[in-house]
Amino acid sequence: MKVFHTVAIVGVGLIGGSIGLGLRAHKLARKVVGIGRRQSSLRIARQMGAVDTTTINLSRGVSDAELVFVCTPVGQIPEHVRQVAEHCPPGVLITDVGSTKQVIVESVDGKLPRQCRFLGGHPIAGGERSGPAHARVDLFDGRVTVLTPTKNTLAEDFDTISQLWSQLGAVVVRMSPEEHDRALAMTSHLPHVVASALAGLLPEELFRFVGSGFLDSTRIAAGSPELWRDILLQNRRNVEHWLRVFQAKLQQFSQALAHADGETLEFLLEEGKRHRDALAG
Repeated sequence: MKVFHTVAIVGVGLIGGSIGLGLRAHKLARKVVGIGRRQSSLRIARQMGAVDTTTINLSRGVSDAELVFVCTPVGQIPEHVRQVAEHCPPGVLITDVGSTKQVIVESVDGKLPRQCRFLGGHPIAGGERSGPAHARVDLFDGRVTVLTPTKNTLAEDFDTISQLWSQLGAVVVRMSPEEHDRALAMTSHLPHVVASALAGLLPEELFRFVGSGFLDSTRIAAGSPELWRDILLQNRRNVEHWLRVFQAKLQQFSQALAHADGETLEFLLEEGKRHRDALAG
């Protein structure tokens, strides 16, 4: 496995910090540079051991990089990728960790200056907590990371990023940007909408009656509204589709209740249990 001299991480939060921890723990980079907006957050990243050095100056941070991870919110990724390409050495490979792929890839793929290349990526890991203080070296162990190459992607670039993610513990899956967004609309983006809607529906006078079931079901609603706004807007057509499918499923429950149809209710509940049990296994 190639050992990089310098890897830069733009946005050293939960995901970026965990990448940094993995790069250093597995000795995949001699130097890891963390780039961010706030010195306080970068200080935590240094204290956690996620990076060797930090800066709030992007152009300075990527000036010697051989590889750059862009780990900022999806709405900012295309612009940050372009900024990296303008200031890093010519021919550098840039990748990202965004939860959407089609809009990002279409914005920068094959359009970067100075022979820089981009390969989209998304580690399906993390949680509602953000920031480098929550970074973990084992965050990606056994978790899927999707890579979304295009006709412009060099085979050696795909191999490089795929092998790196494997070294970080991930299981690499290759998909098109469109396939990724259709899949994640169901498995990630719809659940966030549902959790947010359920949490927002709860009247304050019922807060004291909430148990672990409600808390478990709404945990992800604690995620950043700004970040999730951009994710949902970038993938809105796929999310709209799954919302309609979900509404139809809710209608089945509603009709069964309206007609006191215990048989249908049990069938629907059994279907949900069977699928959830399969995931747990």
